[in-house]
Amino acid sequence: MKLLIVEDDQFHASFMVETVGDILPEVSEITHVADGGKGEEEAKSGDYPAVILDLQMPGRNGVEAARTIWAAHPETRILFWSNYADEAYLRGITTIVPETSAYGYVLKTTSANRLGLALRAVLIEGQIMVDREINRYHQRATTPRSTLTESEFSVLVDLALGLTDKLIADRRAMSLRSVQNRLLSLYQKLEVDDEGGAFNKRTRAVNRALLTRMLNVETLIAAERELGPWYAKKLARSE
Repeated sequence: MKLLIVEDDQFHASFMVETVGDILPEVSEITHVADGGKGEEEAKSGDYPAVILDLQMPGRNGVEAARTIWAAHPETRILFWSNYADEAYLRGITTIVPETSAYGYVLKTTSANRLGLALRAVLIEGQIMVDREINRYHQRATTPRSTLTESEFSVLVDLALGLTDKLIADRRAMSLRSVQNRLLSLYQKLEVDDEGGAFNKRTRAVNRALLTRMLNVETLIAAERELGPWYAKKLARSE
């Protein structure tokens, strides 16, 4: 079996190559590339049933790379690994994984035994496996009262990008009232209080989302890239 490793840190890449060599005799060929964009290109040109993806990389992050890889090869099994147990990453992964594929999400601090189990479970056996530390963080951060729906999360991302209510409604195909209702729900779930008008609630909501890692920088960078083409088309239609 061929395996693609996409990792920008050489130390971690070498460690993963060695680990795979030790515990997965099924892997006959390993290719390593150092960023998400190159990972997408390599995955398109080669026949890789399994991929290991770092989540935080320069250029295109792991979630973006996975979206492109899965769009072309939805059966690809992908193990994500990262230093961070961010809800933004987990949400991004679960919203793009195809029904025909398997995925895993483990922390780079996980034990060698757990990493070995994840590698075999996801890449060989086709199971879904999320590191227990990520699950614990996710459960703490997302109680039923604070969990965002997909539409609320989309509005939160657009809010962080600086879009007005009207532009959010246009982009997400919602009514203006629906957007405003989502905002009220966001403020409640993020525990935003304007303190009698002393604070800007929109800015406080973004601040709370970043502090709780519901949003992260990589998610916003990717969202900014998606926003550009959409806004260009909108301007072209209005001319």
